Amino acid sequence: MSLLDRLGRPNQLNIQVRIFASRSAEPIDNSYHKTKLQIHQRIVAEMTPAEQMVLSSKNQDIAEIERIIDSYVQKVMDENPFAIPRGERVKIVNELRDEMLGLGPLESLLKDDSITEIMVNGAKKIFVERLGKLTLTDIHFHDNEHLMNIIERILSPLGRRIDEASPLVDARLDDGSRVNIIIPPLSLVGPVLTIRKFSRTPLTFDNLINFGTLNRKMASFLQLCVNARINILVSGGTGSGKTTTLNALSSFIPSNERIVTIEDAAELQLQQPHVVTLESRPANIEGKGQITIRDLVRNALRMRPDRIIVGEVRSGEALDMLQAMNTGHDGSLTTAHANSPRDVLSRLETMVLMSGFDLPVRAIREQISSAIDLIVHQGRIKDGSRKITHITEVQHLEGDIITTQDLFYYEMDGIDDTGKAQGHFNSTGLLPSFMEKFHANGVELPPDLFQNIDTAKGDF
Repeated sequence: MSLLDRLGRPNQLNIQVRIFASRSAEPIDNSYHKTKLQIHQRIVAEMTPAEQMVLSSKNQDIAEIERIIDSYVQKVMDENPFAIPRGERVKIVNELRDEMLGLGPLESLLKDDSITEIMVNGAKKIFVERLGKLTLTDIHFHDNEHLMNIIERILSPLGRRIDEASPLVDARLDDGSRVNIIIPPLSLVGPVLTIRKFSRTPLTFDNLINFGTLNRKMASFLQLCVNARINILVSGGTGSGKTTTLNALSSFIPSNERIVTIEDAAELQLQQPHVVTLESRPANIEGKGQITIRDLVRNALRMRPDRIIVGEVRSGEALDMLQAMNTGHDGSLTTAHANSPRDVLSRLETMVLMSGFDLPVRAIREQISSAIDLIVHQGRIKDGSRKITHITEVQHLEGDIITTQDLFYYEMDGIDDTGKAQGHFNSTGLLPSFMEKFHANGVELPPDLFQNIDTAKGDF
């Protein structure tokens, strides 16, 4: 995307680059920031038509852009040799490039693959999640206006807006990263920006085994369940890794099946050749044009899918998803927020009631027990690691109660001296009652899969 596109002025030749601190409410007392602002202003004021063409080109030459910026840095250094320490020259060129073309201070964090989440709590506090741990960085915006300019740069190409009348928005960056923004008056700490980074390479179950999220026999069982077209619900709290596990599960779907994925923000990275990706749409400025997850689930049923994957059910779409699972779309997958396998069943009941149909509780529970075969519950342990804490079978309705049985579970032993969680995976030794689905789909389930000999990351 060109600079002109980013700034929303495609027909203006004289590029008016946003000056990140031009109307600052705070005095600039730092000489480094003062010098950077001075260079930025000179670029805006003195840029030649040829330089404008380089900056606005669709196929931007980053090396040439950096050369142009560096030439203005040199001009300032010629006039004041002590304005910039020579060791800071490359840093200031990179920061100005990020300010003009990218997302300013966030660019270095977005490029760091070890960071999974970026949390901006106003201009001066930027936290990141790295390896499951939250850390306060030494990076910051100059002020809230600087932060708002970057927020506008994120939203402008998407045709979205944020202001006092509409002070919160969900969006997606070009690389697929999810963005949530909330500003005053709803936020009392200034603009708040949260970015859930999009993994360039989807994690496989081999990766999850190495991370200690589950062990090899649990992974083998889940692969066989996908092959046997078992309906699976992945549950867990916020940031527990549900989408990562859902993506890993979806990789086992045969390549000759038609898959329809439905998400609020497209994160799943399926490699199969026959995948239709659908994404919901919020209402426009006039409050019209909204397309919900529920609308897309209903539409997906008319698209002859072999399997439907819903990134997350939160509301009335749960009823449509359950009906899809009950009407020939076996092997479908979804996720839901919950604190335990039992809790997710209660949450599903609540979601179905949000669909607007006045259904008896027993009828809802019958739908749930006949649609969902397996719950894979994921938790976030105290040390920040993610574990599949339960693989639980949903059995049937006894009276008014949905019966379940755990097939595998994670048992916590304690925390070692380094603060790392110690524990192990267990099998209950019980066989699932949906064995007929395995036989019907020609999938063999080895009985020794449930033998209870465990190491934390290896085989049973």
